[in-house]
Amino acid sequence: MKNIYSKLTLLLILILSLKLSKVSSQVSSQEIDAIVERAMDNFTVAGAAVAVVKDGKIIHQRGYGIQSIAGKQKVNENTNFGIASNSKAFTTTALAILVEEGKISWTDKVIEHIPEFKMYNDYVTQNFNIQDLLTHRSGLGLGIGDLMFFPDGSDFTIDDIISSFQHFKPVSAFRTKFDYDNLLYLVAGEVISRVSGLTWEEFIKQRIFEPLAMDNSYASLTYITDKSNVASPHLNKNKELSLTSPEEWNPKKINGAAGSIYSNVNDIANWLLVNLNKGKYGPNLEKQLFTEASQRELWKIHTTTNANTNSRYNSHFAGYGLGWKLTDVKGNMLVSHTGGLIGMLSKTTLVPDLNLGIIVLTNTYLDGVGVFSAVTQTILDRYLELDYFDWTETYAERLNRLDNVADEVVAKIWAVVKKADKTTLDPTNYTGIYKDPWFGKIEIYENEKQLWFKALRSPKLTGPMHYYKANTFVVKWQDTSLIDADAFVMFQLDEEGKAQGFKMKGISPAIDFSYDFQDLDLKRINGD
Repeated sequence: MKNIYSKLTLLLILILSLKLSKVSSQVSSQEIDAIVERAMDNFTVAGAAVAVVKDGKIIHQRGYGIQSIAGKQKVNENTNFGIASNSKAFTTTALAILVEEGKISWTDKVIEHIPEFKMYNDYVTQNFNIQDLLTHRSGLGLGIGDLMFFPDGSDFTIDDIISSFQHFKPVSAFRTKFDYDNLLYLVAGEVISRVSGLTWEEFIKQRIFEPLAMDNSYASLTYITDKSNVASPHLNKNKELSLTSPEEWNPKKINGAAGSIYSNVNDIANWLLVNLNKGKYGPNLEKQLFTEASQRELWKIHTTTNANTNSRYNSHFAGYGLGWKLTDVKGNMLVSHTGGLIGMLSKTTLVPDLNLGIIVLTNTYLDGVGVFSAVTQTILDRYLELDYFDWTETYAERLNRLDNVADEVVAKIWAVVKKADKTTLDPTNYTGIYKDPWFGKIEIYENEKQLWFKALRSPKLTGPMHYYKANTFVVKWQDTSLIDADAFVMFQLDEEGKAQGFKMKGISPAIDFSYDFQDLDLKRINGD
């Protein structure tokens, strides 16, 4: 009963403070507790951590829930979470430091530092500069090539990634359209390494973490020897939590510039403050991590995107800077980014005009999106002095609707599979080795009268293939951490009915864009 009364008290505080009070735009730590607790009650998540900085001070930093359903240890302000693509701003800051030191310029051509770098045509290769690595305007499609490192466990190296771009097909003209990517950030990490003589991980540690006293932050999960205060990733299915393995990449093969940092709200509060203080830090802001001029470049729109049409925020512009998303809300500049790994979802938000920063870390897929969205938006509304709006309920409805639509689509596909007539199917027409120019070889083989799919360079992409219709199968991955990632395999046959190649695409509308199966073009290797 005591716990029930506590939650009711927090909810009452939340409603009273957000709906009735506009005397002060300052949000108390107790009010933030109420906001987070309500979100945690409405979404199925294991744990979360939140920090808020305002006017140069840390006004709130706290953990909620548990690190793992296995151990039940509580999350605190020092619990480390994977911050995923929130790492990108650390990469761009590292480059800004090198620019200030005169070791590079933003407009340096990539081939000046990585001569073997080659894009999909000569013009783009010769003109592709360092800022093009960071601004999602390459002309390539959303998440292209991510299969080389997502899911983790593949054997691709940074050299493989650098050589892959020549094989990709553009979907828009160079520098004309925003399409989010990860691979080019890995190339940016390699630029940092070749110019500085340090690995990306060493540079982030020595030049950013150490000066900012981010003593419990790590450029990669690999470097955390004591994992007693590291949040475990969870999956949520039908409001039931299960543990999944953390995504981890070998920094000796691929750097983490696109999203490998593990950190905590205590440390990230310092990161928020240095950004709000225009690169200055220290007790009296006597030290400088980067200059105000560098920050203007980081926070300048380089690629435009569509502004939020919600009249509540009266936004006029939106775009992507260098590692940051940019827009305006009620006349205030808003700088943000999100991060997503399987079971690790987070959001960083800065409103420099209000001297406000918010970080929300969670350890559950996919409800973590609901938590970081609802908590961030509710706190932001409070500082913008807007009327109360129930963001928790709104995001809960959105996620539920997405889940229902996705489940319905997938269920219909498996219903077709169940009824499919396989009596005339000859598995030997499909078995063999197929090769994609950048992803390498895939084997289709028969095991106990069942066709199987195996990616030879990415072992998690292995699973049985089920006949769907015509020349199409559905592959169901054995690895249960590959959520919503089952895929169509669509064969092309010759005049004798033997498969000569195949294309792929995900079956679920909820599939993560990094499963870019649609970018593969598999051809049978002669003799197979």
